[in-house]
Amino acid sequence: MAVAFAKCTDLALTALHRMTHAAFWLPYLLAPCGFAALSFLTRRYFAGAEGSGIPQTIFTLQPDAGPVGDRLLRPRVAVGRMLLAMAGILCGGSIGREGPTVHVGAIITRSLARFMPHGGTDAQRRALILAGGAAGVSAAFNTPLAGIVFAIEELSRSFEERASGTALAAVIIAGVVAIALVGDYTYFGQPGIVKVPSVLAATTISVAIAGGLAGGLFSRLTLIGVTAMPGALGRIRRDHPVIFAFLCGLIVAGIAAGTGGLTYGTGYGEARGILEAGMHLPWYYAPARALATLAAFFSGIPAGILSPSLSVGAGLGQIMADLAHEPSAVPFAILGMCGYLAGVTQAPLTSLVIVMEMTTQHAMVLPLMITAAIGTAVSKLLTPPLYQTLAQRYATPLPGPPVAESGEKS
Repeated sequence: MAVAFAKCTDLALTALHRMTHAAFWLPYLLAPCGFAALSFLTRRYFAGAEGSGIPQTIFTLQPDAGPVGDRLLRPRVAVGRMLLAMAGILCGGSIGREGPTVHVGAIITRSLARFMPHGGTDAQRRALILAGGAAGVSAAFNTPLAGIVFAIEELSRSFEERASGTALAAVIIAGVVAIALVGDYTYFGQPGIVKVPSVLAATTISVAIAGGLAGGLFSRLTLIGVTAMPGALGRIRRDHPVIFAFLCGLIVAGIAAGTGGLTYGTGYGEARGILEAGMHLPWYYAPARALATLAAFFSGIPAGILSPSLSVGAGLGQIMADLAHEPSAVPFAILGMCGYLAGVTQAPLTSLVIVMEMTTQHAMVLPLMITAAIGTAVSKLLTPPLYQTLAQRYATPLPGPPVAESGEKS
C-alpha cells in the first residue's frame, strides 16, 4: 500500500506539472476549489482522515481511546486518506505522504485483529497498531531502523523522554571527547562522499539552532492555527470550514505562482536536487515551502508534513552554507534536514536515523546527533510537542466539529 500510494502521488504531481505548463492560470482554479471540495469530503465522509495521520495513530494507542479510536481506524478512513491526499497533490498542495502512510499502516495491521481468537486482547490490538505505524515509516522512507525508532520514540513513548535525551547527550559528549583526543576517524576507514563538517564548527551549530528555531516556529504556528486561530480567520475556520479551505487554496496557489511551482507536491524532488544534483534553489524556497505546507495543513484536508519538512530543512541548510561561504552545501543541507525535522517533531533519535538512513552518510552521525539534540532543545523553548498535542484533540475536542461527532453524522 505504501508503494502504491507513492506511485500514485508521483503520477498526480506529474499530471499537475503538465496541466500548469498547458495553462498557467489553472492552479488558481484547482487549489481553492479543490481544497474546498476535499475539505467537504473529508468532514462529511472521511472524518479522521484530516491532517497528518500520526496524531490519530498516537491517540488510538492510548488504552482509553474507546469508540473514537475505533472510528479513526476504520478501513474507510484509510481509503479516503490516500485518495484525498493524492487529489490534494493534484490540486497543487504541499503535502507529504509519509504521515498518512503511518495512519494507513496502522489501520491495515489493526484490521488483522479480527483473525485473532476473540478479536485479540487490547494489548495485542495496540501492538498491531504500533507495528503498522512503524511499518508505514519504514516503507514510506525506505528506512527500516527509523521505523523501529519512530515506534519507540514517537508513537509509544515507552522510551521515557528524559532518559532518551540523557542518553543522546551522553553519546554526543563521549564522541566529542574521543574526537578531541584522537581526531575524527571511522573504525574501518571512510569512503569520501562529502566533506564531513566539524562537530563544533560555527556553521554546524548555526544550522542546528536555525533548524530548531524554524522547526519550532512551524510547530507552534501549526498548533495555534489548529487549536486557537485568532480573529476573523478563526471564526471562518470554525463556522465555515469549506470557505476557509478555499482561502487556504488561494494562498497555496499564490505561493506556487510566486516560486515558479517549486512548492508543489511533497518537496522530494527539490531536496534530492540539492543533495544529489547540486541544484541551487533560491533563498526563498524554504520559507515558501513551509508556508505552503502550513496552508495545506490548515485547510483540513489529508496532508502530511514530514516530507515537506525534510525539503524545508534542505533549503535552510543551503541558505546557511551560502551565508558561511561554504564550498559545498550538501553536508549542511543534510544537517538542515535533521535539525528542522527535529524542531518540528521534537523526536531527535527519529530525525537522526531517518536522515542518516536516507542519505547513507554514516560518517556524519556525530554532527547529525548534535544537530538533532540542539534542534530539539531549541524547539522545546518555543512549543509543546506537535504530534502529542494534536493527538489530545481527539480525547478533548477543541472548538469546531470533533471527529467523534463528524463520524456519527456521516
